[in-house]
Amino acid sequence: MTNIIIKKLITNYENIGNSRVRENYGKFASIMGIISNLLLFIIKIIVGLLFNSISITADAVNNLSDSGSSLVTLLGFKLSGKPADADHPFGHQRMEYISGLVVSFIILFLGLQLIQSSFEKILYPELPQFSMITVVVLIIAILIKLWQCLFYRKIGKTINSLTLLATSIDSRNDIIATSAVLVATIVTYLTGFDLDGYMGVVVAIFIIISGINLVRETISPLLGTAPPKELVDQIYKKILSYEHIIGLHDLMIHTYGETKTYASVHCEVPAELNCLISHSVIDKIERDFLKDLDIHLIIHLDPVITNDEKTNELKEKTKQTIASISPDLHIHDFRVVWGFDHSKLIFDVGVPFDVEWSDEELTIMISNEIYKINPTYHAVITIDYNHYVPNEDEFCV
Repeated sequence: MTNIIIKKLITNYENIGNSRVRENYGKFASIMGIISNLLLFIIKIIVGLLFNSISITADAVNNLSDSGSSLVTLLGFKLSGKPADADHPFGHQRMEYISGLVVSFIILFLGLQLIQSSFEKILYPELPQFSMITVVVLIIAILIKLWQCLFYRKIGKTINSLTLLATSIDSRNDIIATSAVLVATIVTYLTGFDLDGYMGVVVAIFIIISGINLVRETISPLLGTAPPKELVDQIYKKILSYEHIIGLHDLMIHTYGETKTYASVHCEVPAELNCLISHSVIDKIERDFLKDLDIHLIIHLDPVITNDEKTNELKEKTKQTIASISPDLHIHDFRVVWGFDHSKLIFDVGVPFDVEWSDEELTIMISNEIYKINPTYHAVITIDYNHYVPNEDEFCV
């Protein structure tokens, strides 16, 4: 059913890489959320007030907050679709994350308000009236929330939207919360023990937990998260497939929304290669990345001496030495300044962020190992942190 509606309402729905299509998906999901949550709020608030149930009233307010969240999400998708301008040259797609953060704080605030009301009901209990209407309404609400959960998850996965995937999780939590209210209503009726206020607390706690999780998930992309391993591997494989590229390092990837990706990288080419040929190769790679992957790539050219057997042999020994300290370490930008009584080995060491040693400790360890190769070798080391570096040998073709 959802697929049929999407095909009818979203033009060019299969082209999810297009920012306009993605915006339309987000607006469609938000509008459906506003309508369905408003409907649930109206039904529940009427039943909650009529039958004096604080837990159902709390659940109704939760649905109202969900409707407000969908409204904020709708605004976020609308603003994120604005084109780049002089003040925002990378576009406005991060507005989607900001709208998700606003939603998170709204949910947290409502959860705190509801937990206060529930405690008051526990301290000053007033037995709610039982009605089959209440049971029917809660069952319908659970079914609608189940549909919402699956709906948001489907759209969220389709357009890779963190905001909609988080909303799907929020709907799942609502299913648990409403089920708890249903159980409380039935148990209170059968036993006479008033669970209404206690279940109101349970619902409020679910709201607060949902808000905290949403805050954490929406702040991460605003702070800047590490790119997925699959994307890094894809970039390595593609760059190393080009003629004359013998290595790469210092890959950095920045995203400004789901469809705005910028990257920079250092590519190694033989130093003896004509600089015009090297420049032509680099230009082609940058153009191909924009055309094939929609990634704005900037490449720094690193010439590497490949026809000096003595330097190449020492480079391999250094690589083996570094690997003996930890297989997670790697070297790049290796060069040697040969001298009469001593020689300088100058290179960068790629280090993962979770390495167990400090920069100073690592530098001393490596320098000592280089000294063991030859006491006349002096290492000049630059520590270079990387979140993930694949094995280039796997991608060479």
